[in-house]
Amino acid sequence: MTSPARPADQLRDIQIELGYIPSNPASVLYRCEGTIVLCTASLEASVPPWLAGRGKGWVTAEYSMLPGSTQPRKQRDRGGKIDGRTTEIQRLIGRSLRAVVDLVALGERSITVDCDVIQADGGTRTASITGGFIALAKAIEIAVPGSRIGDGPIRDSIAAISTGIVNDVAHLDLDYKLDVAADVDMNVVVTGAGKFVEIQGTGEEATFDDDQLAELLRLAKKGIRELTHKQLEALA
Repeated sequence: MTSPARPADQLRDIQIELGYIPSNPASVLYRCEGTIVLCTASLEASVPPWLAGRGKGWVTAEYSMLPGSTQPRKQRDRGGKIDGRTTEIQRLIGRSLRAVVDLVALGERSITVDCDVIQADGGTRTASITGGFIALAKAIEIAVPGSRIGDGPIRDSIAAISTGIVNDVAHLDLDYKLDVAADVDMNVVVTGAGKFVEIQGTGEEATFDDDQLAELLRLAKKGIRELTHKQLEALA
């Protein structure tokens, strides 16, 4: 017996476990049904040399898919060699997280958010941003006691979601099967206040019009509102 199809405007089931690694309270196991990402934030009391003495902090991210996260097995990045997709994704995660951090208020500290994909079923980059923010917020809460979102180094929350057009229907939160069938797919990064940080939209041998674009963005914002609620609930 097959399970009923998920409604096109519905997120996959989201589960968030904060403090997943006992030695690191700023660790998050983020599950989006078949996609599972471990996000950890690590704090250092220093900044990269090019920022030293400027009174600002830094936030960066690293992304990796573990060998068993996909079939066939994904080879590990070794010897400092990182493939182009990995580089593009970790830059996206880093700039998305920095968009909501007041680096001056952070002070001369560095935070690295590591996003390791344990299992991939579509949307690994958006899951990394959404889960990575929770880890980042927890790390800053520890580094700057009393700080809260909107009152301290973190100016707002940030989350990301995918949308796409499959058989002329706009869908929210594409899993792998929907992603490979999509004529158009899009990744959207939005703050808790509803401001866009990044929109990555592509037609896969297809085109899309203004109305379809508006519907994809409407769905994305709907999904982001729900994800923001889940983030704040986990941090509370």
